[in-house]
Amino acid sequence: MPFVLETLSGNLLVPTILFFVLGLIAAFARSDLSIPAGAAKFMSLYLLLSIGFKGGASLAEHGIGADVLVAILSGVSLSFLLPFVAYALLRSITRLDALNAAAVAGHYGSISIVTFVTATSLLELTGVAYDGFMVAVAAAMEVPAILSALWLAHRAGQGGAKTTGLWRDLLANGSIVLLTGAFVIGAVTGGKGMQMIAPFIVTPFTGILCLFLLDMGLAAGRSLIANRNMLSPGLFLFGVAMPVIGALFAFAMGQMAGLADGSLFLLMVLSASASYIAVPAAMQIALPKAEAGIYLTLSLGVTFPFNITIGLPLFLWLAV
Repeated sequence: MPFVLETLSGNLLVPTILFFVLGLIAAFARSDLSIPAGAAKFMSLYLLLSIGFKGGASLAEHGIGADVLVAILSGVSLSFLLPFVAYALLRSITRLDALNAAAVAGHYGSISIVTFVTATSLLELTGVAYDGFMVAVAAAMEVPAILSALWLAHRAGQGGAKTTGLWRDLLANGSIVLLTGAFVIGAVTGGKGMQMIAPFIVTPFTGILCLFLLDMGLAAGRSLIANRNMLSPGLFLFGVAMPVIGALFAFAMGQMAGLADGSLFLLMVLSASASYIAVPAAMQIALPKAEAGIYLTLSLGVTFPFNITIGLPLFLWLAV
């Protein structure tokens, strides 16, 4: 047990996670600390470009083989499956109606790209290798959970889901477009392209991520304070239990897929995270009667802080 605690604390005490904690503390202390909106937008674009390009360049070096296809299939399967697990858990330990339970469940099959980027940074800081094609797995896991959520809502008699323009908006989502586009460009240009822009996407990466996570800590803390009245004990329990359940499902799936330690960890992180960008936008279109305050507070105010501060070190210890 002392070894486990020492390992977890060692994985926790890295600059990226500590800057997120600083943002949470500042929010809870009602500090006026803030990151300008324009700067936060630039940092988001930078991180997506960097992680996408590095993943594509790594894939170019690795090549497309059966292991890549198996990893993507594993991620898509988890994205379809986890909303059903989340829905069953929500209906058993909370008082959410079927519509809101379906909307929340969809968030827990999709992914948080910021949690994924933080996880890759943690691997680099701790010297654990991972496969660059995991970026493609992340992109593939964005959408399937939305289909599961809509099916759950329809099965529960909430068949009035509005899908007009939904798929166009999903496919045109800026995060998905930039991440996927940068991945393709990195795969096409390979090592030569990486050498050309490495000073931009490699050296400053961790510092910019620290600032971005400081801003995310502020946002998560303030969201939790503003919407704390929406969190019943059952919902809060779900927000911290579902990430662990998702990670354990991914651990089993990743073991069967033969993923190495770092890649197994990233699959666990993807399955443990909850979307607070793409899926909320989709739910506002498809299930407009669902309570946005509930699913946003859970994904951003509970699950995201849990994953960054406790989940990542725990999942890394389990995977490695």
